Order: sequence, then structure tokens, then C-alpha cells
Amino acid sequence: MTADAATGQLNLSAGWQGSLELEFAFRDRATHLSYSRSQAPLKLQRPFYPEGPEVCHCILLHTAGGVVGDDRLSLNLRLQPQAHALITSAAATKVYRSNGLVAQQTAQVQIAEGACCEWLPQETIVFDGANYQQNLRVELAPNATWIGWEITRLGRSARGEQFLSGNWRSRTEVWRQDQPLWIDPQWIPGSPVIVNSPHGLAGHPVIASFALVGKAVELELITQARSLWQAGAYPGEAGVTSLTEGLLCRYRGPSSQAARSWFMQVWQLLRQLYLGRSACPPRVWQI
Repeated sequence: MTADAATGQLNLSAGWQGSLELEFAFRDRATHLSYSRSQAPLKLQRPFYPEGPEVCHCILLHTAGGVVGDDRLSLNLRLQPQAHALITSAAATKVYRSNGLVAQQTAQVQIAEGACCEWLPQETIVFDGANYQQNLRVELAPNATWIGWEITRLGRSARGEQFLSGNWRSRTEVWRQDQPLWIDPQWIPGSPVIVNSPHGLAGHPVIASFALVGKAVELELITQARSLWQAGAYPGEAGVTSLTEGLLCRYRGPSSQAARSWFMQVWQLLRQLYLGRSACPPRVWQI
């Protein structure tokens, strides 16, 4: 099963049924990858510890080179008490033009008492004509923390492409003891109306969200996060609001780099305040 990167056309119709299951445990003052099981095209690089043994950095690989119609990808992450894992991806995820079938990715994350999961994948590039749905559900135990972002480029704007057909859907849910803390369904149907509407993309190709869930947030922190978005310093539009036990940042604009630069400043702020450590960007982001 392959896809032509130049045209975005699907060459074969059979979809991948990939999966990745990871479990992290904290012992001897270190977070260890205690269990790992994968099925192609998903794969995990060996764990890294660039900021010491307490935080395990993991890089996810998609060995097929992109996502196509009828792919079914499944991720299951479990963090035992006090474990701390940072999950990112080796490169941008490409979602190719569909053959009429839906490509799906489903992620389940369970975060135990006192544990923290940082879910910081690189950009997703959704080709015009793609049909993609992603679902993320996070289960938080008391005193557990989830930090995550999602940066999506709709259409290969470097080629002058817009998202004029297809569908992009995303649903994120964060729960604690059967109580919802944040539920965020999003849907962008590809069309000229949505691309140009001020209630849609407003002519911009990039939309992004960054959230902290599991901690009480004071108004002063919201103000600080807003101040990091310096009007005129970044292209596009941004906003910050509070959640039930959390904070949410939104971006809409022309630049995924602008979204990530701002998110990284907020990430640094949150890490120092809630985790007692500075942000440590994975080296793979610099490649």
C-alpha cells in the first residue's frame, strides 16, 4: 500500500491495521518503558532521557510514510503512578487523498495517580481530498496531568493547495473518574466556503490547539499565556481560555511554526509552574 506524494493519489486500496501499546512505570526514581508492543506501520524508537531519568522521551514512527483511506491506527498508552512520559513523532504526519474510504487513528491514554503525559506530536498535513478522523480519549486519575497539542495544516499550502474537498475530524476527550473535564469535537469539511469563511479557516491553512488538563488554573496564568502571544510578532490569530481544571490555547493562521513557537513558550511556562522543570524540546524537532 503506497501513495504518490506528488499527486496525493492512493495507489492501492488495502488499509494498514497498525497498533502500538506502551506502558510506563516509575521505580528507582526513574520512568521506565515497562511494556511495548507494536504492529506495522507503527513503531517506537528506543527511549531517550535528555533531561534525566525521571522523564522518558519516546518518538513514534510511521514506517509507511503516510496515512491513506481505510487505514486503522490504534495507540494505547498507560502511565503507572508517578511516571512521566513525553511522546512525540519523528516527522510530520501526511494524510493522503482518499479513495473514498476513511482513515482513522484512535488513541487511548490512561494516566495514574501523580503521573504526567505530554503528548506533543509534530504537525499533521492533510492533503486536499483526504478523509481522516482522529479520536483521543484520556483517563486521568486524581493528581494526574495531561499536556497535549495538535497542529494541523489543511492542504499543502507550499504547493498552493487548499482543502477544497474531503473531511478532517478530530475529537479529544479528557475524563476523570467518569466526569468530563474537556470534550473537544472538531470538523472541517473541505470546501471553498469553509476555507474562506470567517467562521471556518478564514483563508488560513493551519489550525492548532494546546491544552493542559488536570490542574487548577488561575486568571493570572491565562493572562501570562496571552501575553506570550505578542500581537504582530506571530502571523495569524490566537486565543487562550480556562478549562475545568486546565487551560486551552487556540491558533488559526498561515504558519505551523508560529503555532509551535507560541505553544512552546506556553509549555515552558506550564512546565516550570506545575512540573518544576524547564521545557526540554526533543532533538527530533530540530531535524
